[in-house]
Amino acid sequence: MLSAVGSLLRLGSGCVVRCAPGASPAAARLRVTALQLCGLPRYSSGETRSDPDAQSHGKVHRVLAQHKPTQFDKKILVWTGRFKSIEEIPPRVPPEMIDAARNKARVKACYIMIGLTIIACFAVIASAKRAAERHESLTSWNLAKKAKWREEAALAAQDKAK
Repeated sequence: MLSAVGSLLRLGSGCVVRCAPGASPAAARLRVTALQLCGLPRYSSGETRSDPDAQSHGKVHRVLAQHKPTQFDKKILVWTGRFKSIEEIPPRVPPEMIDAARNKARVKACYIMIGLTIIACFAVIASAKRAAERHESLTSWNLAKKAKWREEAALAAQDKAK
């Protein structure tokens, strides 16, 4: 059903490119030429070939690089290994690249949190073993705290009675 309907591609700088259903390779070249005329940067993945029919066969995929990354996005792109430094990041990158970098950063952050949680568990176990050697427990600590509160309440009652 989608192949029977023509598509309309509206570009950010006001250019509109219309592709009819079952368009010829000439229409595909026209569409790429229109993208070049609009002055928008393109991101190509895969091999770039000078063969004009390679575009119609799907050998080269072109995605518009429409997203301007923020400073945080740039740091994520460098942290996940997409680029070696912030200076190498182009002014516009494809949204798919940023989404992939964010997902990879999310997974890395989860692994870091898992590691920190395991380290914290071992620290609590070590602390509990030291407290057990001193014959301290939460119950004895709670009873001592309540006894201190009772003494303070009794002293406050005596001061109030005077």
